[in-house]
Amino acid sequence: MGMAAIGIALWRYAMKYSPENPNYFNRDRFVLSNGHTCLFQYTFLHLVGYKNMTLDQLKSYHSSRIDSICPGHPEIEHEGIEVTTGPLGQGIANAVGLAMATKHLAATYNKPNYPVVDNTTWCMIGDACLQEGVALEAISLAGHWKLNNLVVIYDNNQITCDGSVDLCNNEDVNAKMLACGWNVIDVEDGNYDIEGIVRALITAKNSKDKPTFINIRTVIGIGSKSAGDAKAHGAAFGAEDVANIKRKFGMDETKHFQVPDEVYDFFREAKPRGKKLEADWNSLVSSYAKEYPDLNKEFSLRVAGKFPDDWSKFIPAKEDLPTTPTPSRKSSGLICNPLAQNLKNFMVGTADLSPSVNMIWKGKVDFQRPDLRTTCGINGDYSGRYIHWGIREHAMASISNGLAAFNKGTILPVTSTFFIFYIYAAPGIRMGALQGLQQIHIATHDSIGTGEDGPTHQPIALAALYRAMPNLLYIRPADSEETAGAYIAALRATNSPSIISLSRQNLVQYPKYSSREGVQKGAYVFIERANADVTLIGVGAEMVFAVETAKLLESKFGLKARVVSFPCQRLFDQQPVEYKREVLQYRSKAPRVVIEAYAVNGWERYADAGYSMSSFGHSLPGKDAYKYFGFDENVIAPKVFELVEDVRSNGLESLRGEFRDLNVRSDHFG
Repeated sequence: MGMAAIGIALWRYAMKYSPENPNYFNRDRFVLSNGHTCLFQYTFLHLVGYKNMTLDQLKSYHSSRIDSICPGHPEIEHEGIEVTTGPLGQGIANAVGLAMATKHLAATYNKPNYPVVDNTTWCMIGDACLQEGVALEAISLAGHWKLNNLVVIYDNNQITCDGSVDLCNNEDVNAKMLACGWNVIDVEDGNYDIEGIVRALITAKNSKDKPTFINIRTVIGIGSKSAGDAKAHGAAFGAEDVANIKRKFGMDETKHFQVPDEVYDFFREAKPRGKKLEADWNSLVSSYAKEYPDLNKEFSLRVAGKFPDDWSKFIPAKEDLPTTPTPSRKSSGLICNPLAQNLKNFMVGTADLSPSVNMIWKGKVDFQRPDLRTTCGINGDYSGRYIHWGIREHAMASISNGLAAFNKGTILPVTSTFFIFYIYAAPGIRMGALQGLQQIHIATHDSIGTGEDGPTHQPIALAALYRAMPNLLYIRPADSEETAGAYIAALRATNSPSIISLSRQNLVQYPKYSSREGVQKGAYVFIERANADVTLIGVGAEMVFAVETAKLLESKFGLKARVVSFPCQRLFDQQPVEYKREVLQYRSKAPRVVIEAYAVNGWERYADAGYSMSSFGHSLPGKDAYKYFGFDENVIAPKVFELVEDVRSNGLESLRGEFRDLNVRSDHFG
């Protein structure tokens, strides 16, 4: 209610959009970061004529109707909603990504007299958004990059759930924004001064050198008995108070869900205005195509959100990949860099780990404000496609959601950092998965093989989190060929993000056994043995222990062991049941043992026993860390042999409901 005047100013006077084509490419993007106020957005989408947002749909808000397009927070799949918001602060980061996309596309494709991309991103926020760390990370970057096409509108009512904001925060927000490189505009009466709000919005839209923060003072629940009080934040007003509010604003208290004709008339010009905006843009692009035919061909592909048909030719062939021990992070660079060099959709970045993640390609240009001259001499411009995120993993993931959401497929964000630091990024990655946004997250240093950095940097439980996360591919390749397969899978996953989990240390290469095609199926037979006594499941960097254990079981214990590579559980789950039975031999009487230096959670679905980690890691050189935790075929093989003997004596049924952990330790809180 307190934001109503802001909505009028935005949808009636300031924003560029077309209700009859919500996907009009050059539209302004609006993000409601304080997503709990979603009825505000739904109402204005209805008033300006988005066809699906009917009055009947508005009535479905917070109802039991499964066909409702008015969920409790805005969701990207509905017309007029650019990104899903809800967790506070995420929307600010998304908006920065949307504004970045515009800057990048404009710098790449605009020509004199042909501004084919020139939209503005508007982001509505509340008091709580400004307290979230991800918002402050994103605000810092937006100011640094001088994203002058970004406008953040602050609904400043000084109320959160618990009470007034000064319970926990009394900083000078305007001073903070100025310090971060933003313009600041104040509007004192956000409840009624529509003219003042419009002036502020237009001034912000015309900014030449900085993003703009508009601080608008409002009253939460204006007109109600709870006006200006935390009670107005989430509690229903009640029938009596609603009647009083209607009387106060000159409405008939006996009528519900009534919109006067004069209100519809007030917004009626939105449709023809939007049609003209779209027609003018189409005409501009048509002329642009004649003037710049080659550039337009590339631009049209970006607008369509497509790669060139022959994109796979940029992935090195198997025979061109290393055959000597190689870290899979290096293998990743060999595969990603030619893709990034040749596919303009790629925007690649790192959270301050360029030397470690191997993502820099020959001739790369940084995404950077053009006037910056850094002390280190690394500069760039807005056309650049390599992003220095700084040490801001959460913002990296959440801003990437905005890049990916700008227009499906136009930009494919590729992020990178050590795997352990993707725990900082997890909320953003989750929101990307929830929205079906294609991204690739390159997670290096993914095991206890990371070594001397110790348990703070050795991920143990993180893989279980990402394997459990819906609509996300967590892929852990065993060598260079499987790394190529991981990229192919990630590029084909157009409706989900992917994490490719890579080693710091050298990995043995298995050109005889590894298969990029096998990776597409999630798991495949690596080394087959007829009438095997046991199936060993090797995963990622620990594949070497599965292979060497299989050899030792045969030479020393007389057991035949087959080896399965299992880089991605979700891809495997998507395969036909016949294939899954063939790979894991579910109907065999031989046990299946997974070997991975992570928490074993989740492997119970595929294996009968596991050789895994049940404690944090230890600060030792990588090889020594593996030995310290018993990852050594000379230690693993006897335990597998004991398991096989137990099964021979008591049958595989004896393991039912009793997943065996073969590497139980009691040290380090294990």
